[in-house]
Amino acid sequence: MAEVALKGVTKRFGAVSAVAGMDLTVPDGAFMVVLGPTGAGKTTTLRLVAGLERPDAGEVFIGGRRVTDETPAERDVAMVFQQYSLYPHLTVRENLAFPLKSPLLRTPPAEIARIVGETAEMLRIGHKLDNRATRLSGGEMQRVSIGRALVRRPAVYLMDEPLSSLDAKLRADLRVELKRIHAEIAATLIYVTHDQTEAMTMATHVGVLEAGRLAQVGGPREIYENPVSAHVAARLGQPRINLLPATLFGHGPDRAATIGLRPEHVALDPGGAEGAPAVVTRVERLGDQTRLHLDVAGHALVTLTDPHTDLKTGRAVAVRPRDPLWFDAAGARVT
Repeated sequence: MAEVALKGVTKRFGAVSAVAGMDLTVPDGAFMVVLGPTGAGKTTTLRLVAGLERPDAGEVFIGGRRVTDETPAERDVAMVFQQYSLYPHLTVRENLAFPLKSPLLRTPPAEIARIVGETAEMLRIGHKLDNRATRLSGGEMQRVSIGRALVRRPAVYLMDEPLSSLDAKLRADLRVELKRIHAEIAATLIYVTHDQTEAMTMATHVGVLEAGRLAQVGGPREIYENPVSAHVAARLGQPRINLLPATLFGHGPDRAATIGLRPEHVALDPGGAEGAPAVVTRVERLGDQTRLHLDVAGHALVTLTDPHTDLKTGRAVAVRPRDPLWFDAAGARVT
């Protein structure tokens, strides 16, 4: 496997900078999730690593080798797309074997059979090898699509929101599978998504993009607990962080314009004695937890409480901040 490095990489489409001066290093063997909303430059970043786009400025390195001018085939990468990209008239076995039959690889038939069998077992689709792709469920088709990348044993795996078209249960199942597979193959893997749950549950490293620029890189827990900006803070966490006027609970630090409160960092007093007055506007019972939607002086706030709480809509309570994050008027962290 190999370290991936982008150094000063910029990619423009007309007047729009999809990626702007990006410096990013993905360590060898890392599971890097590139996280951001639609239009942040996630897919463009992945395509620049793959060689499907050429940077207008900057350099791309894989394993210490400059690959900026190399074709995708020369870079030794494998890419998994959001759509399944399977040959519908071929069986699972034939779909998995297809990349290995490339003239560039010249893989012997016995080796192809061995790799296909091992990959199918890893993906838990060994019993589906003789099924045509059209006779598979959505989750099975995406496993085959991932398998087509795995059989190559490339230097780097690239995945472009491969789970976004699946239903919630399949996404949850395949998140676990992808993390297990990454641990087994010890691969360098770059995965782009807008889904913060995927970043929190799968990544060893997270890079948060904002308008084509890398806002912060670090471990999921590090970014969750110590974001550099309100934008980064809002990318991780479910429910999302509450971003409220800094003076809502009293005076904050100098230059602070916004107070950021994770739902678990809101202290709740059902008796209404300690804290700012609030009113319950909605109660969401989720089994293992209950989310309370509150109105605090005209501002919406979400917090978590006992799953067996008897609080109801319209109830008056009091809330106060606990371990808040502070941001200035531009959204930068105030320490």
